[in-house]
Amino acid sequence: MSRFFLRTMALVPLCCTFALGIAKSPKNVIFMIGDGMGLGTIYAAMTVNGGSLNIEKCTHTGFSKTYSANDYTTDSAAGGTALACGVKTKNGMVGMSPDSLPVNSVLAESAAKGKATGLVVTCSVTHATPASFVAHQDNRSKDEEIAADFLKCPPDVFIGGGLKYFTKRDDDQNLLNALEKKGYVVAKSMEDVRKVNSGKLAGLLCNNHPEKVKHGREYDLTEAVMKSVDILKNDEDGFFLMVEGSQIDWGGHANSESYTISEMLDFDKAIGAVLDFAQKDGNTLVVITADHETGGVTVIDGDYSKEDVNVRFNTMKHTGVMVPVFAFGPGAENFSGIMQNIDIPKKIRVLSGIK
Repeated sequence: MSRFFLRTMALVPLCCTFALGIAKSPKNVIFMIGDGMGLGTIYAAMTVNGGSLNIEKCTHTGFSKTYSANDYTTDSAAGGTALACGVKTKNGMVGMSPDSLPVNSVLAESAAKGKATGLVVTCSVTHATPASFVAHQDNRSKDEEIAADFLKCPPDVFIGGGLKYFTKRDDDQNLLNALEKKGYVVAKSMEDVRKVNSGKLAGLLCNNHPEKVKHGREYDLTEAVMKSVDILKNDEDGFFLMVEGSQIDWGGHANSESYTISEMLDFDKAIGAVLDFAQKDGNTLVVITADHETGGVTVIDGDYSKEDVNVRFNTMKHTGVMVPVFAFGPGAENFSGIMQNIDIPKKIRVLSGIK
């Protein structure tokens, strides 16, 4: 291991010791992750949108250091695990420590405290980020094993793709039957999702990953998020919901300006709906960040009035830069400044009283 990692990993415990100031504890937490969302992507989308985004309504901002346990540049598995569990792990691992021990996520801990839980994503629910909140696997590519983990620590509501990992499996099991035995309504279309107003919902709306938003995604992220909120808010103990704008990352990998910006705008639309709910509710903390930046997005020039931007990509991979953190609601003031990515779930745990 390099001297850089020996030094930085030694400092992590010191960085994670903090006293949180809060006048009121949030009953609910909505944790929104823009996969691959860096400042360049945000500002490019802001320019194309005429100079503003819903994310600007957040009252506090900060930055997160994203390096993993074994690499300066994290992948989505280690980045997701850091945000879900508060542990820096090796690239490729989900819900596990670097020495392959399972670690609990804030979603699992919220459920243990009696809160309702959910996740909504624009990828397969078995993909790296959602898997980090539910599963414990040493390799993010084990989609079928991750799907099986949904039966061990199932969110009350989950919506995304990945149906085939629950049905067309190498072990010939149909996990949908097991979900139904646990009381879930299994929905395979947004029309089916709309019929569910309470209880447990497994929305597996396509076989693998959903379509790009610009090509007509099988479901609207904002609608899926707000349907989840409507169901989860029925719990008198409150709820924890993770939302991921998954394909911002894929636009960065493709070095596609239109793909990246359209996914960012779609994510920001969901952010707007969530912030409106939090504003009216008064008991909901919203935290928005990224697991890493993708593409090395640089805004060269733009014109608000023409809603036009000139973007340059510097890589087709992830980068190691810090990513922004935004917060709104009770406890939002604790997410200002520079922090480790693992600090974010630790702050959420303390603020919401789950640990």
